[in-house]
Amino acid sequence: MLGEDQLPVIRLHDLRHTHATLLLADGVPVKVVSERLGHASATLTLTVYQHVHPGMGREAADRFAALLEG
Repeated sequence: MLGEDQLPVIRLHDLRHTHATLLLADGVPVKVVSERLGHASATLTLTVYQHVHPGMGREAADRFAALLEG
C-alpha cells in the first residue's frame, strides 16, 4: 500500500512487529522480547512474532550436524 507520496505506508504496529521479529530472529531470548513488548506471557510473543524465514531450515540442519560432529 502506497501513500500519496508513493512511499509505503508504515504504521506504528508495523515497526513494533519488525522490532520483535528481528530480535527473535537474532536469538534474543523470547522472555526478554516479551517483556519489552509488555506481553503477559512469552507464548503470546511467540504466537504473534515468531516467523520462519528463508534459510532458517538450512541453518537448523547445519547447527544440528555440528552438534553431532561434536
